[in-house]
Amino acid sequence: MDDANYYAYQYNEMGVKPKKIRILDSTLREGEQHPGVTFSNKQRIQIAWMLDYFGVDQIEISPVVSPDHKEATKTIIKQGLKADIVAHVRALKEDVDVAIDCDATWMATYLGISEIHMKDKLRITREEALRRSVETVEYAKSHGLKMRFTVEDGSRADPEFLMQICKAISDAGADRISLPDTVGIMRPNGMYNFVKSIRDEIKTPLDVHCHNDIGLALANALAGCDGGADQIHTTIDGIGERTGIPALAETAVALTYLYKSPNNFRLDMLMDLSRLIEQYTAIVPYDSKPIVGPTAYKHKAGTHLAAILRNPAAYEPIEPKVVGNRRRIVFGELAGKNGAAYLMSLLGLEQNETHAKAVAAGLKNLRMGDLLEIPLDDRLERKIINDTEVKVKTGK
Repeated sequence: MDDANYYAYQYNEMGVKPKKIRILDSTLREGEQHPGVTFSNKQRIQIAWMLDYFGVDQIEISPVVSPDHKEATKTIIKQGLKADIVAHVRALKEDVDVAIDCDATWMATYLGISEIHMKDKLRITREEALRRSVETVEYAKSHGLKMRFTVEDGSRADPEFLMQICKAISDAGADRISLPDTVGIMRPNGMYNFVKSIRDEIKTPLDVHCHNDIGLALANALAGCDGGADQIHTTIDGIGERTGIPALAETAVALTYLYKSPNNFRLDMLMDLSRLIEQYTAIVPYDSKPIVGPTAYKHKAGTHLAAILRNPAAYEPIEPKVVGNRRRIVFGELAGKNGAAYLMSLLGLEQNETHAKAVAAGLKNLRMGDLLEIPLDDRLERKIINDTEVKVKTGK
């Protein structure tokens, strides 16, 4: 499969050496901000276990939302998972105390630093925002916590003030700084410039947290990594506030195949993770959702079917079984002669060009759209290929 993608990868890489890009999954924090979504503690624990087994680097949950969330945070931390469990709290000392009470090793905090956030949401001055940010970092570090600070709405903040804040919290000991596009307003090039401006001045590791309001969350997150960040925030199926953030499946596949990022992701779990969230939330992925959507590996047009059965890489960048999905073929009025021949093979009917053309014409004349969909497992695929090869050799 990679051989088929060789030249495309040459354009993608442009001489850049692959780097490790991490994933923080926020299904248990950002994901629960999706309208109508709430998990039980048992569900939160199961999600955390599965995310950890999948191979994310950090898992975020907010213990200050409710007593249940605090209990879930404590329980998940006690599980001894490989991933860091990040307790997400506000930039307040009393919230840091909650993280400490949960026995957290890692915590994250946030503070809006754009004018609209400071003036209309927090009603604080720049001086107060700076003081509160530094004091929160120093307080957390004085209690032995590793911590990330999110400069909320940073993409809309005054660049000079943004830099001042980032330098101050870096000097105060923040272990990571998250640069968010809080309202999904950035273009990829803009996100690259935004992150690079901080990366050029500050050595603290950077996260990117990109919202999907205009559909650019993953593109912006990857551009941010090109600009110097090394961790992307995701949720399973991209659920979250409003239109959410990058989906775990798309992010993990992009990092593995397009960025060649060294990781230990179990990509074959992606469908299971998506189904788990569907089960717990009743949010069904839209049909054409990349990687995990029902039509991600469906093939319909006759020429596509012919190519797929000779070499799936003709129309698939990644094999479906790699991500836990399944290849399917659709028969109907677009099947054409090739599709009709394959359908006849599956049904055990004699194949020849005249019959195939007649069946194709019949499917088209019915004008009923798609009539039949068949999962194409290895057994069926091999049968069709063998039947086709016999036909070619015998001339029948």
